[in-house]
Order: sequence, then structure tokens, then C-alpha cells
Amino acid sequence: MINKTDVVILISAGAEWRALLPHYPQARLKSTPYGEYFTTTIANQNTTFLHGGWGKVAAAGSTQYAIDRWYPASLINIGTCGGFFSQIERGEIVCAEKTIIYDIVEQMSDSEGAVDHYAVDLDLSWLPTPPPQPVVRTTLVSADRDILPGDIPTLIEKYQAQAADWESGAIAWVAQRNQLPCLILRAVSDLVDGQSGEVYGNYALFEKQCEVIMTNFALNLSNWINAFTKPKH
Repeated sequence: MINKTDVVILISAGAEWRALLPHYPQARLKSTPYGEYFTTTIANQNTTFLHGGWGKVAAAGSTQYAIDRWYPASLINIGTCGGFFSQIERGEIVCAEKTIIYDIVEQMSDSEGAVDHYAVDLDLSWLPTPPPQPVVRTTLVSADRDILPGDIPTLIEKYQAQAADWESGAIAWVAQRNQLPCLILRAVSDLVDGQSGEVYGNYALFEKQCEVIMTNFALNLSNWINAFTKPKH
């Protein structure tokens, strides 16, 4: 028997997952090789939440695992990102229209070709006006590290990026390889300037920001799922 779901919602960081769970008190948690999961119904869609794990390795692996196990019709990733000071505001939601993995260094041939190989353009033609939540449509860049202040000018100039995370580039790429509609929503938990970041060395503050962000997502998920999964004409 095929264990099928309509929508898979991937959560990456542990703090994001812990902040989300109180909003689903009836959830029956089960385990996977990557993290916990539970299934519920949202907007009349059979919806599976999976804690996929942090970083590109876990993100890619858990995305493919979710696709192979639940055969979803669509995939959503919600969570946090770090914003570039003066480019975006804390609390704003990035709706990624493109993802780029920027920490690829190719010294045998062309680094830009390697970066381009993993870049993904996401289809947002379905996005209603106004959207379920106010969003900033922009490029979201990913790396297996927090934002280095010295990298910000280059990321702005080269990719017109306003924010960065660890996982969205890998999730979007795996979804694209599987020809699966993918929505990336990341709210800015903190800002990084030319010196440091607001939550660097202050994990407790990041956890507090996660509580606010994941609460807002939980309150609006039904509208996002309804807009994202309705038949396209």
C-alpha cells in the first residue's frame, strides 16, 4: 500500500521544529532517519510535517526521502533566514523566486558554472495578490555556514540577495530534479551587518525569534496551502 500525502512541509532547524510543535498539540510524532514527522489535515489537504535537519546534506537527503516515501503533489519549506542589514527588515518573509548555493569553490575549471548548476528558478506564477502573508520576492542564497559579514557585499552585488540560509538551495534543487512544485518561505530572524550578526553567540535570542516566526507561519499555513495547491489554469 502506497503511503501518500498531498503536501510535505519541511522544517530544517531544531529550534524551528520545537517552536512549531506546540501549535499541533494532537500530533502523533513518529521517527524517520532524519527527524520526527507527523501528519494532519490543513486546507483539506493531507499534510505531512517532517523535521528534515539542518545543512545541505540533511536538507537534500530528507527532501528526497520525503518524496520517495509520501509521493507528495507539492513541497513547502518554512523556517528562518538571516537578513543583510539595510537590505531587508527583521521579521520580513522571503518568498524565494530563485535559490543559489554560493559556497561552492571549483578550482579545476569554472566556479560560476558549478554554482549555476545548482541554481533553481522557482515558479511563483500562482502567487495571488495579495499573498497570504506579506512577502519579499527575491533570491535566497544558501551555504553550510552562517553569514560571514565580509561576504555580504559580494552576495548583494553578484546575486542581488537580501538574505541567506543553510538549506533552501538543496531543497529547491532536489524538488526540481523530481519535477515537484516547491515553495520556500523563510522569515528573517536576525540581521547581519559588516561586523557581526544579532544572534551570533546568542542562541537563546534565535530560539525566541523562532517562536514568533513559526507561530505566524502556523496561523497562515492553511491560506498558503490553499493558494499553492489549488488547480492551475
